[in-house]
Amino acid sequence: MNEYDKYMKTCFKLAQKGMGRTSPNPLVGCVVIDREGNIISTGYHKKYGENHAERDALLKLDKNTAKDGTLVVNLEPCNHYGKTPPCTDIIIEYGIKRVVISSRDTNPKAAGGIKRLQDAGIEVIQGVLEEEGNKLNEIFFTNINEKRTFVALKTATTIDGKIATSTGDSKWITSDKAREYAYKLRKQYDAILTSSSTVIADNPKMVHKNKIIIDRCLRCDFSSEIFKQGEIYLFTQKAPSECPKLPQIEFICSKELSLQYVLNELYKRKIMSVFVEAGGKLSGAFLKEGLIDKLYHFTAPKILNDNTGKSAFDGDSVASVKFAKEFHLESIKKLTPDVLLTYTRS
Repeated sequence: MNEYDKYMKTCFKLAQKGMGRTSPNPLVGCVVIDREGNIISTGYHKKYGENHAERDALLKLDKNTAKDGTLVVNLEPCNHYGKTPPCTDIIIEYGIKRVVISSRDTNPKAAGGIKRLQDAGIEVIQGVLEEEGNKLNEIFFTNINEKRTFVALKTATTIDGKIATSTGDSKWITSDKAREYAYKLRKQYDAILTSSSTVIADNPKMVHKNKIIIDRCLRCDFSSEIFKQGEIYLFTQKAPSECPKLPQIEFICSKELSLQYVLNELYKRKIMSVFVEAGGKLSGAFLKEGLIDKLYHFTAPKILNDNTGKSAFDGDSVASVKFAKEFHLESIKKLTPDVLLTYTRS
């Protein structure tokens, strides 16, 4: 084990405290240690527009205490003026002797942090638990490197892969414990995305600050629960003149309403990640087009044995298993009596 691994793991835990509040910025935690290896300060990026982790940690110390210390941070310190001054400035100002980093920042605006520190005579150690650091900020790196919105999709099925009976009954396949955990997952993402079919069938609240609804023909009843809270982006093929004037809804009208178009429009609006909760048709479309970055699959210990029950993913007939979409198993979590399997695309 690298001597800095344990401190970096602490940085990861600190960074996660900002989950759901730092977008479009990354999740960052910071630890400052003295010559004897004692942690003398910690910090993390709490919210977009507020101090970055390094500044949060160092401002808790006087300069004499921090001098010649080691600063451990999971992302390369920024070297530019944004909502806050460059983190490299305060690191140099406080006389830090060594900086330990997990991931390099691939954002061109923040580039040059490592070089700036090295030019100031500070030792920089890179790549500590880098794979874990990159995974922590998978949304941020997808946004920066691929210039697109990150897509997570949630399913909740019986053992035989059904999300509802043939009559449409789905309450409840999974337990209270599993559903409560799903609510927590929502908060990690900038918005929830669903379809008009789900709104009409289930009348869900889907409590979140941002919601996206794909409603091609404006079938939704605007008195439905989902419209009573949060900002709504509603995608439709209807003309703007056919859309009602509702203050909480931004209607995005286009005859060419592909999922790629939807994601492109969301990215333009700084929606950096979405959590898809929908029926088999929309989930199947995301799967078919290869747009799922992360899949949260809740499985309940139940078997419907209903041949015409609704499946998690609707799709076309497939002639061979070789055409199956493949995913990589990331983790298994017991939410007794249910199980959550988390996958990333291969």
